Amino acid sequence: MVGPSLPHGGLWPTRISTKTCLPDLILATISLPLYLIGLPLSYSFDFNYQAVFNFGDSNSDTGGLIAGVGEHLYPPYGQTYFKNPSGRFCNGRLNIDFLMDSMDMPFLNPYMDAIGVPSFKKGCNFTVASSSILPATTSSVSPFSFAIQVAQFVRLKARVLEILKKDEKQICRFFTIDPKTLVPLTVQKLYDEGARNFWIHNTGPLGCLRQNIAKFGTDPSKLDELGCVPTHNQASKLLNLQLHALCTKLRLQYTDANVTFIDIFTMKSNLIANYSKYGFKQPLEICCGYGGPPLNYDSRIACGQTQILNGNSANITECSDNTEYVNWDRIHYTDAANLHVSSQILTGKFSDPPFADKMPFPVKINF
Repeated sequence: MVGPSLPHGGLWPTRISTKTCLPDLILATISLPLYLIGLPLSYSFDFNYQAVFNFGDSNSDTGGLIAGVGEHLYPPYGQTYFKNPSGRFCNGRLNIDFLMDSMDMPFLNPYMDAIGVPSFKKGCNFTVASSSILPATTSSVSPFSFAIQVAQFVRLKARVLEILKKDEKQICRFFTIDPKTLVPLTVQKLYDEGARNFWIHNTGPLGCLRQNIAKFGTDPSKLDELGCVPTHNQASKLLNLQLHALCTKLRLQYTDANVTFIDIFTMKSNLIANYSKYGFKQPLEICCGYGGPPLNYDSRIACGQTQILNGNSANITECSDNTEYVNWDRIHYTDAANLHVSSQILTGKFSDPPFADKMPFPVKINF
């Protein structure tokens, strides 16, 4: 991957016919999810989608890495909602889970998982944790770069259309592409496959990731008012400016497509700055970590692991109340924080163009 996985993610719906051979998607880049959704050019909303397809990294991975490379997650991952590790790098649900739930659709099964007879009738998740835009190298955790994920989708689409080649009825689909995956050539590939509605999330505040604070924020006097690394957050802002400009360029280049920009940076920065307002008590400290305040983070041991540190056995356990924490591990958010971010996305107030006045139903996310 190009840098660490980032705690953002999201997705939205799209509609397409088998005649045009492709649905819309959601895409993301190094920490900017870009999603393609099914909106007419007038940006009216129709949430009658039959399937969702997702691309990205750990922010929306529902088990791809675990199934694809035999990786393991141990408790307390998954304990809050699934009661066992579910393949998600979280104690519970991800943004994609909450957004699927808001549309009364089931959670997505990983493309890589063949156990338990997974159903792809309502969509498929091609996302794999630690995946990147660039092709994988010998040191990559995941060999499934964005191009590979798209190739997997193209193959799945071809097989489905082969099976349904005599069925010309319209199929509604929702395609999503999560963090670290937006490049013009890839967008062109998706466009050529029929994608017409792009839903793009920018990157969150990278300077507030716990591993970055621990590594680059050792001098407290050089942290910003939120306790984050200002240089990394400035880099996030510069990246987001370029992403916004790219969205404008895409609108001009693909005049028959919709491009919606979602400001994840503002949502997450606001959550960290005003955490108590939203019912949290720990904006930066890790729930599943080691070392105690202020970050409860030690790079030598990960959530769910037991290691020998300084001659003694160290075991990471979950905090007493994970609903009080924004951060689950070194780079991922808790179930509660993902719920908050998803709820903010669904207000439509952080999008360009905005859709707050076009929501066809009240925001409803099941707990």
